[in-house]
Amino acid sequence: MEALLQKGYQLLERNYRVGHLEVDLIMEDANYIVFVEVKSRKSALFGEPESFVTLQKQRNIIRAANLYVLKNNIAKEVRFDIVSVIIDQGIESVKHIPNSFTPRW
Repeated sequence: MEALLQKGYQLLERNYRVGHLEVDLIMEDANYIVFVEVKSRKSALFGEPESFVTLQKQRNIIRAANLYVLKNNIAKEVRFDIVSVIIDQGIESVKHIPNSFTPRW
């Protein structure tokens, strides 16, 4: 989250839940409401953390985002990002991936 705050994003919600659906972070910048999935791993040995955001997880985030937008009467465009974190021997590597996935209607 710190990486996004340093980029000028504002935190709206953390661990937003609606039913069984959850979004790790809901952020806002000048143009978008950004729904962020944070994935972390101890190494990239079995793949980058972002590769573990499954299609089903994406669908759940999109559903939660839709409910959030409707409930809060949001007029801004929506974007879905992933923050990939690798913590290897105490050293943290953070990668922000804007527009990581989009709804497939």
